[in-house]
Amino acid sequence: MNLLINSDNSLQDTIGIIRELYVKHRYLKLSIKMGKDRSLDQNALSFAWYDQLARELREDNVQGWRAYCKLHHGIPILRNDDEEFRAFYDKVLKGMDYETKLTAMEYVPVTSIMTKSQLSRYLEEVQKDFQKRGVMLEFPDTGC
Repeated sequence: MNLLINSDNSLQDTIGIIRELYVKHRYLKLSIKMGKDRSLDQNALSFAWYDQLARELREDNVQGWRAYCKLHHGIPILRNDDEEFRAFYDKVLKGMDYETKLTAMEYVPVTSIMTKSQLSRYLEEVQKDFQKRGVMLEFPDTGC
């Protein structure tokens, strides 16, 4: 269960949910991640880059490049940083063939569950990957 607390109301709702679960189960294990998730700027930038990739490298479309980036750059970051995600990936996806993994990226949350820091690393890795292919993916002057 993932709960997001970003307001007084969501804090109160979360306390209520935790209270109900504790009364029912008498044992809870919570994992807390602090800090903001990815920024809107990072989100917009990643989608602009997928669009640019589809225009410059026509062997795939926006969705295909997004799946590629998630699989090749996002999955390693999450597997490295998140024990639960690593266990999920290793149990459910790791044994799949490459094409099936790419298809799964349409349904498996990767960048959407990253923190700002993780998404910054992701964007840097994507940028390095495609720079080697002659595609210059740029960060805006305002920074991400």
